Amino acid sequence: MIHLFVLKNWPWPIPACFSKAILWVSCLIFFFPAPGLAQLKVGASAPDFQVDGALKGEKIRISLSDQLRQGPLVLYFYPKAFTSGCTIEAQLFAENSDAFRSSGATVLGMSGDDIETLKKFSTGPCGGKFAVAADEDQSVMKAYQAVHRLFGSFANRVSYVITPDRKILFVHEGSDPEQHVSRTLAAVRDWRAKQ
Repeated sequence: MIHLFVLKNWPWPIPACFSKAILWVSCLIFFFPAPGLAQLKVGASAPDFQVDGALKGEKIRISLSDQLRQGPLVLYFYPKAFTSGCTIEAQLFAENSDAFRSSGATVLGMSGDDIETLKKFSTGPCGGKFAVAADEDQSVMKAYQAVHRLFGSFANRVSYVITPDRKILFVHEGSDPEQHVSRTLAAVRDWRAKQ
């Protein structure tokens, strides 16, 4: 906790209102996406990847090409498992998993968390409805330009819809977890209607 270290080691007393302000700013920086990041653009080729992941508490191997054999992929990056916004987002994707499936899409969450954490997250907030992937070295986050600008070991909250021909169909960045679910679902349904 950076803010606690700074406050304890500050050379003079800090009024309570300032310490609360520092805490709020720290939370805003961590939980909200950094503005102005350049995600992959619509129409760009999606970088391939192979990573360890978890589904229903079990470790699995995940690759982009395997995921796309089933249809479009909703690949969403989130900062940290079990934090409030990431838990809400995972629960919303789980609640809407049948809607994604009926449109032929697969959902995959990705973060810099370790596989043991993700095994628990896959059975908890994800409800065993979709896989989550461990990008501990941030290589996939970097390839998808989803690394948080200020906290490089965390992902920015950004979602991609990738078509079976490995093209980026849709990109959404924002702090509202519900928007990631509703907008990616709308993009998948629109793509399906045009097929």
